[in-house]
Amino acid sequence: MAKAKKRSYGEACRLAHALDLVGERWALLVVRELLLGPKRFTDLRRGLPNASTNILAERLRDLEDGGVIRKRKLPPPAAASVYELTEWGADLEPIMTRLGAWGARSPAPPCTEEINSDSIVLALRSLFDAEAGADVDLEVAMTLDGEDFRAAVHDGELEIGRGAVADPDAALAGAAGSFAAVIGGQLPLDAAVTAGEVDVLHGRRALGRFLKLFPMPELATV
Repeated sequence: MAKAKKRSYGEACRLAHALDLVGERWALLVVRELLLGPKRFTDLRRGLPNASTNILAERLRDLEDGGVIRKRKLPPPAAASVYELTEWGADLEPIMTRLGAWGARSPAPPCTEEINSDSIVLALRSLFDAEAGADVDLEVAMTLDGEDFRAAVHDGELEIGRGAVADPDAALAGAAGSFAAVIGGQLPLDAAVTAGEVDVLHGRRALGRFLKLFPMPELATV
C-alpha cells in the first residue's frame, strides 16, 4: 500500500512550513514528551495514552523525516531503540514554554484533569517567576507517578530534568495530578498531605518556598 501523502499548507510562509512539520495532531505532544530526554516507544505510549499506536508511529515517522527527532539504538546491555530531539528540534523548547504559559491564561479551563508527570514538570518552566526566584538557591526532588525528577533554582534560573537528587533541600512524592492541583492552587499542600495524595519526605519549609515561585497567571479576558 502506498504511503499517504502528508498534508501541507502549500505556502512558502515560514510559519506555514513550521506547522507542516509540527502542526499535525499529537506532533507537539511528542516533542513535549522528549523535552526532558530520550524515550522508548513504550514510554511515549505511556505518556500519550490517548494516541493510538498507529497514529503515534506515524507522527514519529513524520517528525523524523522533518529532522525534528531521530531514532537511536542504545548500546548493550540495553539494546533498545529510543527517540530523541535533534539539536534543531530542541530549539522548540522555549516556544513550547511560551505556548504553555499562553495556555495557562485560557479563560476556558481544560475539560479534563488528566496530566502526566512530564507535563507537570515542564509546566513549572512556563509558570516560573524569575524575579521571585532571584534570591533563591535550592534543589527539590520530586517523585511523580513513580518517576524521579529534579528542579533546581539558582539566581533566578530554573533547571529541570529527570533523575534522582543526592541531597535535595526538599523532597516530595505523589501523583502527578495531585501535584498539579497543588501547583495550580486548587489543592493546598497541607490538604494534599492530609489526604495522602502528596507525601513531603523532608524540607517542608523549603518546599513551601519553592511552590511560591510558580504563581498561576491571571486569566485572559475575552
